[in-house]
Amino acid sequence: MSSSRLPAFFDKAQAATYDERFAKLAPMRDAIHLITAAAFSELPAQARVLCVGAGTGSEILFLARKFPGWRFTAVEPAEAMLEICKRRAAEEGIVDRCTFHEGYLDTLPLMEEFHAATSILVSQFILDPCARRDFFTGIAARLLPGGPLVSADLSADRSSAEGQDIFEMWLRLLGSTDMPPEQLAQMRVAYEGHVAIAAPAEVEALITTGGFEPPLAILQTLLIRTWFARRAESIS
Repeated sequence: MSSSRLPAFFDKAQAATYDERFAKLAPMRDAIHLITAAAFSELPAQARVLCVGAGTGSEILFLARKFPGWRFTAVEPAEAMLEICKRRAAEEGIVDRCTFHEGYLDTLPLMEEFHAATSILVSQFILDPCARRDFFTGIAARLLPGGPLVSADLSADRSSAEGQDIFEMWLRLLGSTDMPPEQLAQMRVAYEGHVAIAAPAEVEALITTGGFEPPLAILQTLLIRTWFARRAESIS
């Protein structure tokens, strides 16, 4: 999927049911949030956190509860998803700690640098490797030197038997969430042509060349792989 199609893909109808549709996979999401909180636990009490592709705001709400002094900038190109993020932030009473930016990362003005950043299931939608590297460069440019990034994407070496087995088990997992067979077939097609499911080493190379120190793999839940990386002291 090209980045230009994301807002249309996550239209009002898709956004309204997004959290409900993936509720049965919530333990995977929760594991990422739990580890992210641990990875960021040494940040300052008044840390500024950049959340790229914030969606409906799940990681913001989780982190905001654990770290009441932190402030968040939510970057999200899909208006309908961002509206839900805003509503959830209002219900949680944290709107005054949040800045909401409708658009892609490259449209976010360079401002005071952030202490940390998250990118959860975002870069996989950028099919061109150079553009995907530039995505990570855009995050690095907005972080303080040494600032941590937690990034998660669908990742497997599908040229290997192990990677293909993980992919097929992932589809079986989606099927166990009561996803209709026709939708599951559509997901398989989407994964083939619209999602860049790259091998872990390829993703790690993109993160590193994007301005980060070599990333550390901190979690794998079937096809979702999560990395921790620090912004390099200098970036090109």
